[in-house]
Amino acid sequence: MDPRDIIKKPIVTEKTTRLMELNKYCFMVDRRANKIQIKEAIETIFKVRVKEINTMRILGKIKRMGKYEGRRPSWKKAVVTLEPGSRIEFFEGV
Repeated sequence: MDPRDIIKKPIVTEKTTRLMELNKYCFMVDRRANKIQIKEAIETIFKVRVKEINTMRILGKIKRMGKYEGRRPSWKKAVVTLEPGSRIEFFEGV
């Protein structure tokens, strides 16, 4: 897989902004990707050293529209901890 296919988009919320102070960054990743593939993708795209990766699968919420019921898609989140001294400049303006 191409690294840009593994990392779909960054997750920027109030909680993840506080995690950036601890040198942790959150990304939405491909559901089939494992921790090794995610680590290699982050290191090649952003040119940083990754210390640790925590992943979790998020189940899609059930939503209703009148009498019809549907489900949002499930996805996978990765919390990436970087080595001390490494920073992702993409998030610096947030």
